[in-house]
Amino acid sequence: MYVNRFRYKTAEKNLESIEDLEEAREFTDAILAFIQVEEKDEAKDVGSREKKLVNHLKWTARKNQAQRIILHSFAHLSESKASVPFTHELFNRAEKRLQNAGYETAQTPFGYFLDLQIDAPGFSLARIWADL
Repeated sequence: MYVNRFRYKTAEKNLESIEDLEEAREFTDAILAFIQVEEKDEAKDVGSREKKLVNHLKWTARKNQAQRIILHSFAHLSESKASVPFTHELFNRAEKRLQNAGYETAQTPFGYFLDLQIDAPGFSLARIWADL
């Protein structure tokens, strides 16, 4: 999703293994990627999942002339969920690859429910969905 403005604030921790965190950040003119990593993804190499994810995000960023990409773990798009270590590794690898390609990146806090404020324009390429 292309966003004019995106703001989040940590609200509730939902993974005990994650460190306690209180954080609020705001971004403008960015791609906000709601990402669900599924159990079936673990049967494939993390590198192949990383490549597909990054290629799609770069395509989306180019179409929206955005240089900023925010990775948001959104484990509510399917009943199937990959393990926490696999998901975390995929996010970290994808972020590094995007940075190496010249994108400014961020990840929302992993393992937290967040208060979200999203300002997104209403044109077709602002909202792109893909099953990778």
